[in-house]
Amino acid sequence: MRNERNFIDGFFVDTGGEPSIAVYNPATGERIGEVDAASPAQVMAAVAVASRAQREWARLPSAERAQYMRKLADALVDNAASIGGALADESGKSLVDASNEAIYAAEITRYHAEWARRIEGEVIPSDSQDETILLQREPIGVVACLIPYNFPVYTLMRKIAPALIAGNTVVVRPSNNTPLSALEIARAVEQAGIPAGVVNILAMQHAQAAQLCTQPGIGMITLTGSVGVGRMVLEYCKENIAKPSLELGGKTPAIIEPDADLEQAAAAIVASKTTHCGQLCTAIERVYVQASVHDRFLALLREKFKAVRIGDRAKDPGRMGPLVTDRARQEIHAKVQRAIAAGAVLEAGGVMPEGPGFFYPATLLSHCKQDMEIVQEETFGPVLPILRYDTLDQAVAMANDHQFGLSSVLYTERYRSALKVANRIEAGELYVNRTPADPYQGFHAGWKRSGLGGDDGKHGMLEFTQTRLVVMRY
Repeated sequence: MRNERNFIDGFFVDTGGEPSIAVYNPATGERIGEVDAASPAQVMAAVAVASRAQREWARLPSAERAQYMRKLADALVDNAASIGGALADESGKSLVDASNEAIYAAEITRYHAEWARRIEGEVIPSDSQDETILLQREPIGVVACLIPYNFPVYTLMRKIAPALIAGNTVVVRPSNNTPLSALEIARAVEQAGIPAGVVNILAMQHAQAAQLCTQPGIGMITLTGSVGVGRMVLEYCKENIAKPSLELGGKTPAIIEPDADLEQAAAAIVASKTTHCGQLCTAIERVYVQASVHDRFLALLREKFKAVRIGDRAKDPGRMGPLVTDRARQEIHAKVQRAIAAGAVLEAGGVMPEGPGFFYPATLLSHCKQDMEIVQEETFGPVLPILRYDTLDQAVAMANDHQFGLSSVLYTERYRSALKVANRIEAGELYVNRTPADPYQGFHAGWKRSGLGGDDGKHGMLEFTQTRLVVMRY
């Protein structure tokens, strides 16, 4: 069984008597390790050392910070097997997928390192002839990074890489479901020679997470998580007027037009819905199908959903893995049962499996209505409701009739339809003839209750900066 300690100021430190956090393999239900829970004193110490380190880190030329980040990317690749092994054990992913996540994390680190010479300010015309106005981009300070359990390795680097290149330091709180891989990343930070205090990674209980977020030294809090946790973070931000950056819930709609390649669309949607057991923020969560192709498309989905097999991906990577906890499984099954009671028809899945692990079958529901809970609330699991529409305007209206606006999908061959949806959809992203993938150079940002701010690309990097106006008279 693995035993891990927290990483503060360049060292792995003892807990100081705090109870440990138990870590379980969701494919077997077995306890596989424990991690020291940070004490209140350690949380305060982590913020203090990050504040001290930030002053020196920000003084480095950005090109030097980029060199450190490239070394970190190399270390992530060198340690992909150990990072992936920890992640596979704690998440139920296959070893290949988990190790590849470390590789993708290295790639986004390299991407943000390239911003070193591109963090630009502005020269603004003045109303006075003897005056120059400069707008500079500066780091915020210490950033608290709250990491989810679904893609914890990639998301950790997605947040700390832009924070570091902009001149900030970080205190990272990984999910208590997946802390082992985060502390393997700490070893990569150590190997890369990142200066002490620049990156601190601490597992902690919720009370200490609240303490972290309300420390006066925290200038920004970045979270990927649920709407409920996002509201808590906004409350934490009020304490010291810290800047929030929140990627919250999603309920990605997919619109299927009659001219779409139905086989391609069905295969892609099933893959989106079953990858990591549907535990993706941008996984397709509801499908609107034009009436003339509805029955044919439903038949395709039914066949493909029934073909999905569940099981431990450590033994068979071709199977769909587990949900993160048994509680998540129970909640999803209850939603499915309520949907059926409200009139939905069960086309595939929907039965609680026996045996160890937190598995749930790929589940397809037809005859759903727009106001059903299964259509309106994020499932975050392998459950898909399908609805019928007559006109594209009606489909867009139903897709927009929602509290979330993270991502959206359209399958069509008509450019007029694509442009209509692109200009009317109420979401931060639209993918045409493909499922969401969050390109590094894009901007992953939600509308409505899906969040504030965003990740990736130039705009994601600039989230970690603040401006200084310099007015110079000569």
